[in-house]
This record gives sequence, structure tokens and C-alpha cells, in this order.
Amino acid sequence: MKISVIGAGNVGATCAQALAQRDFVNEVILLDIKEGIAEGKALDMCQRGPIDGYSTIVRGVTNDYEATKGSEVVIITSGIPRKPGMSRDDLISTNAKIVKSVTEQSIAASPDAKIIVVANPLDVMTYTAYLAAGIPSNRVMGMAGILDISRYKAFIGFELGVSVKEIQALLLGGHGDTMVPLPRFTSVAGIPVTSLIGEERLGEIVARTKKGGGELVKLMGTSAWYAPGTAAAQMAEAIVKNENRIFPCCTWLQGEYGQKDVYLGVPVQLGKNGIEKIIEVDLNADEQALLDTSCGAVKGVMKVLDDMAIFS
Repeated sequence: MKISVIGAGNVGATCAQALAQRDFVNEVILLDIKEGIAEGKALDMCQRGPIDGYSTIVRGVTNDYEATKGSEVVIITSGIPRKPGMSRDDLISTNAKIVKSVTEQSIAASPDAKIIVVANPLDVMTYTAYLAAGIPSNRVMGMAGILDISRYKAFIGFELGVSVKEIQALLLGGHGDTMVPLPRFTSVAGIPVTSLIGEERLGEIVARTKKGGGELVKLMGTSAWYAPGTAAAQMAEAIVKNENRIFPCCTWLQGEYGQKDVYLGVPVQLGKNGIEKIIEVDLNADEQALLDTSCGAVKGVMKVLDDMAIFS
């Protein structure tokens, strides 16, 4: 069993390491365009194996898609990261061309693979991969909701001083400032979070979640990598092990939640075929309005990609 990670930067390397540590796959291929980078990081990960007790082999290669042949899952992390003052939308021109090329080469080597996209702007890069791959939409998904919910849970945990293991939450929408955390579907050990945190303070936590990526860019001068890379690995594990876990993922909607022809974050069931099922929950009028706004923002950036005509 093989999983390939395209891009050996911070996110890709973290993802490959997380996959290795989970020890559920025989081989992880780490591919990059820079000579020696993937090879060196992969060797370091293999040398960590005897310490942490995992036997997964991580193999680094330079631009060799033949090495990825037969991958069960391909995780695309390629692309330039956000810089201070740069929105996710600013990345589209460069990263769309990168993701298109990477997807085409990956699917040529592994035509049955499931594709997980991590590159930003996430929703539109997932759409790019879908157009480039030419495979059913259930096999092309984006990692965003798991990361966003993890940030949301972390902030709630900070506020209450409780273990994040006790927190359950739901979040919808695009990966960015218009995402829709849902306090009504958030609980701590079964207790509604609205009973534990006041409305105003909870609103501040929601606002911080929406700006979570930007907060890290301001602090570090680049995008996050530990949480995004690990989140993608968790998705891959659910697929390979056919766990049928429910995660919020960026997926192609065809009428669900009143949205059509858009890649947007919603809860899905992940199994051996990729997205086995899209799960719809009943939203109230305010929640639906927020989701509609988020969808509109994502569609606006999708139009930017369509107008570039890189697929014509």
C-alpha cells in the first residue's frame, strides 16, 4: 500500500511524517521539484522510525512521478505559501498552474487514486484538481474543515481549560474568512457550548477561528504546517483503512445545502472510495445565510480560475 505526498515543503514533510508515524501504510513517496530536498527529509524520517517504533518506509524523489505509480492516495501540497498581507485569493494565478500540472502527472501514474488537496486557496485549488484529474468528484477532495475545526476546538479548550478530546464541533463553508463555525452544533462532553461560554465571548472565538490562518501568517511570516499536514494524513488514513469517519471536507456540491457546482466544506463520510456520502444537517435561517455568503465568495474565486482559461 502506497501514499504519495507531492511537495516536500513544511506541509508536505509534516504530512509524510504523520503518515509514517501512524504506521498503517507500507510506503510513503515524498516528491519535490528541488533536487535532494525530498530525499534528505525522507531519509531523516526513516531514521526516526526505530526511535518512534514505526516501520513505514518514506522514500524521497525529485520530480519522478513514476515512483508514485499505484498510489492509493495522492496528497497535493505543492504551491507557494501565503506571505504577510497576501490573501488566499492572491495565490490563485501561480498555484492553479502548479496544481494542474501536479494533478495531471499524479493521476497519469495512479489513475485509481483518491486526491487530497492542501494547496491554497484551498477550495479553488480543489476545483482545479478536479478539472485536471478528470475523475469522479468523490475521489477529489480538499483538506480544510478538519484544520478549521481543530483551531475552533483549540480556542474553546483554551477558554474553558478542558481537554480538546471532550469537544465536538461542526463547521461549514469555504476555507477562509467566510467559513461558518456552528456553535449550535458544538458541545463539550455532550454539554452545549452555548451553556458554557457566553454569546459575546463565543462570537469572539468564532471570529478568531475565521482568521486563524491569517493569525499564524502574521506571527511566522508564512502559512501553518503542523496542523494542516497532520489533518491531511488523518483523511488519508480514513480512506485507506475504510474507516467511514465523518469529517468536514471540501467537496463538490450538486444541490446539497442549496449549493450547486461549487467545491465547499461540508461534513462527509470518508471510506475506501473517497467521499462515500455527503451529510446534510438542518440549518436555521441565519446559518444558511452565512453558508450562502461563503459559497458566493468561493464561487467568485472559482470564476477567476475559469476566466484564466487554463483548461481550454
